[in-house]
Amino acid sequence: MKPTVLSTKTLSNSALEILMAAGFEVTCYDAISITFIDFEAPEYIENAIFSSQNGVDSFFETTGTNTKIKHCFCVGEKTAKKLEALGQNVVKIAQNATELGAFIAKNYKNETFYMICGSRRRDEIPELLKREHIDLFELKTYKTDLNQRHFEQKWDKILFFSPSGVESYFLAHHKKNGASDVIEEIATAAICIGPTTAATAKKYMSTVTIAPSTTVESVLAETVKTMPHDED
Repeated sequence: MKPTVLSTKTLSNSALEILMAAGFEVTCYDAISITFIDFEAPEYIENAIFSSQNGVDSFFETTGTNTKIKHCFCVGEKTAKKLEALGQNVVKIAQNATELGAFIAKNYKNETFYMICGSRRRDEIPELLKREHIDLFELKTYKTDLNQRHFEQKWDKILFFSPSGVESYFLAHHKKNGASDVIEEIATAAICIGPTTAATAKKYMSTVTIAPSTTVESVLAETVKTMPHDED
């Protein structure tokens, strides 16, 4: 039998071909869905934090060129590329929110920041900046909904691309055992796009691997590298 992979994000045809060419049976679905929401932004922002590509898409689709941003700080290379393609000045790219928050707390103690985020944003950056008494305003520009889908089979690997995706998957696989909630045995291991996603996965699974970089391509490469192949 071919080793099985579940991706909690719909993959492109080229991405699917990489996994299938390596001998895997792949199932995809979207564990979360993103909806842009209305918000009001100032005409000028000195320092803007973008923690995801969704924040970039939702912010600029609504504001266009109405808001001038002087400095952008972001999580992830893909987020940075989107900002740069829009002509934005990216001064810091971090691999995760904790790294970015620590950088800002150390180097921008007297600055004011706007955080462009979703309805389920993580706490790392706000908490770090609050401890350093750095002013932070939040602009929630999109909402994240959990698409809970139950699967009966057990997977060799599950690919996770966000903490919300992890929560969505495991919420669908809770079951009652007497008075307690337990998680069904659903996978051998997980491969996660970054340390924040991995930290969430570790709440439910013992074997969790973090991709070397925060890109879908890196997750795929790690899957091919770590998955045992069918020898038949």
